[in-house]
Amino acid sequence: MQMHVSVIVNYGKMRRLYCSTKSSNSVTESEIKTIPKNLLEDTQTSQLQRENGTIYDKKPFKLRLEANKLYSWCLCGKSKNQPICDGTHRNVFLKIKLRPVRFQVDKTGDYWLCNCKQTKHRPFCDGTHKQPDIQAAVKFS
Repeated sequence: MQMHVSVIVNYGKMRRLYCSTKSSNSVTESEIKTIPKNLLEDTQTSQLQRENGTIYDKKPFKLRLEANKLYSWCLCGKSKNQPICDGTHRNVFLKIKLRPVRFQVDKTGDYWLCNCKQTKHRPFCDGTHKQPDIQAAVKFS
């Protein structure tokens, strides 16, 4: 019998996401995906918003980020500059309650940012877009 195992373990500034279709005792290193930590997570509250934005895309976006630079990830799903916020949420006529998630990374490099807007580790992709309900959803943007 195959089962799906997902376990997230925190290691300081990094998180490890273990995903496998095997039992939890046989997860290999190749099945481990590193999820970075937002350096501003402890000082910002925007990642704690209860709602998720509308689905912009059903796959993540790879973006080169600079260490300690301030970024704003679009949570509402309406930015024309996805996955980065362009301020569309400020348009009073759209009545958008969600605000962007400000974040920083500790190392310059390529990062996968969530575009389905459903991740539990905002702004980083955690694989949520692979769920059948997300894949079956109609993109709203």
